[in-house]
Amino acid sequence: MSKIKIRVIDCHIAYYNKQKSTWEFLLIKRSKNTIYGETWQGVTGKIENSEIPYKAALRELEEETGLSALKLWTIDKVNTFYDAERDIMNLIPVFGVTVNSKKVLLSKEHIEYKWCTINQTVKLITWDQQKKGVKIFHDMLCENKKRLKFMEIKI
Repeated sequence: MSKIKIRVIDCHIAYYNKQKSTWEFLLIKRSKNTIYGETWQGVTGKIENSEIPYKAALRELEEETGLSALKLWTIDKVNTFYDAERDIMNLIPVFGVTVNSKKVLLSKEHIEYKWCTINQTVKLITWDQQKKGVKIFHDMLCENKKRLKFMEIKI
């Protein structure tokens, strides 16, 4: 019988560009020699031992980009992925963070980064569920301040 597991997180990173009066999203390109090599995405990563998923998101943010979260939210979407090799249905918590710096220090897992508009972000991301997550986060930042208040995780 298949197992259900929460073992990884997705995290979308946003920076408010005051000069352009718009939100920009960080995308990082995976190294060729990693799983899903050369794909663009936000921060993703494994939850370690008994780590709480949002703490895994904060840790992965720092490890993969060198950035620190200004604010953190849970996004009201959970990604799913079936791993046929292990016969595991993965539930993936989705988070959004804002940062106050665009200075990225990439980990060895990644080869490139770029700050993008929401439209550029959606075009570059490979996975449909990640596209939906970043769109929801963008909507929260731009249009739904009440939802932002409800979904914020105090860090």
